[in-house]
Amino acid sequence: MDLKPIEELLRRTYQEAEYPALKEQMIRWAKDCPLTGMQLLDATPVYRNTLLKYLALIAAGAQLTVGISRVMAYDPGIVRLLEECGIPVYDADQCHADVTFDLILDCAGSFSHLTPRIGYVELTHSGIDAFQSNQRPVFFADGGKIKRIETCLGTGESYFRAMQQLGYKDWEGRKLVLFGCGKVGSGILFQAHSRGVKTTVISDISCLRPDIADYAAEIIDYRDLPCITEALQGAYAVVTATGVRNALSRIPEEILTGCGALLANMGVEDEFGPHIAPESVLNHKLTLNFILEEPTRLRYIDATMALHNAGAVYLKGQHFPPSYRFILPPEEIEAEILSITRQKGLLDKELAYIS
Repeated sequence: MDLKPIEELLRRTYQEAEYPALKEQMIRWAKDCPLTGMQLLDATPVYRNTLLKYLALIAAGAQLTVGISRVMAYDPGIVRLLEECGIPVYDADQCHADVTFDLILDCAGSFSHLTPRIGYVELTHSGIDAFQSNQRPVFFADGGKIKRIETCLGTGESYFRAMQQLGYKDWEGRKLVLFGCGKVGSGILFQAHSRGVKTTVISDISCLRPDIADYAAEIIDYRDLPCITEALQGAYAVVTATGVRNALSRIPEEILTGCGALLANMGVEDEFGPHIAPESVLNHKLTLNFILEEPTRLRYIDATMALHNAGAVYLKGQHFPPSYRFILPPEEIEAEILSITRQKGLLDKELAYIS
């Protein structure tokens, strides 16, 4: 395995302040080697910034295999680089159930058909149901505070960065209709407000954070179809971030496509529904920010990738019996990563929004 091409690419691209948590893991784990001898599959979406995550795992002593799947987008150029450097890459559709790993760091349950010796570390909320029938512990990296850095701050920023790449740069005073205001949706709302966008939020009002009203021009309950129909008129853009497949299936096609707005999906699933043709939605209904070379900027995803890695070390050290259990990130692990992020990263002021 020759890591020099990867290390050189990363050196040219990033400054260390963009990845303080992963840098700390590289330094510490190179001494402690907490994953020595572990056969580990990592199915994090493969992009340039993910390479830093792999270097931390390799520093820890893991025998790394990278996983790709049709569930999550990836950069074919980075996949080729990994293979050229001697890091094996497995496709989920071609990976049979008899393939064995000690630990699987999964994303959206892409490799839930495999049974690891120790357990899984799942990166996303959408993937957690895939493990219910598996007799192994699952460390749920999405279940703590840290994931909000990526989903609230990073994903919100990447929606507008993707729109800018497509040529839609002028947002001041424009009307945005936002479906869903959880972690991803609230991040889009925060970024929209900072750009002078007038955002109508359509969501379950009973579940909204109290401060959402400070950023939204209008809030509509997701069951109020007449008000939703009226809100769509004159919208410059519509974006979905509900986390629910087919969430907009109740809204007639002629209302959604007839309003003339730029339609986009920021969820993992198709949130518009089968009645909306892919060509009517930017990126053919696929998650919009995956058109970018870096779908989420490294500064926003560093802590999440570090937590995903830390979950592997945690599971190895706990010696859980081989039975299903759902494990949220321990407070002390998150606190340590957050402390490093605040002290050495670039997000000090932005972190106040999610605290």
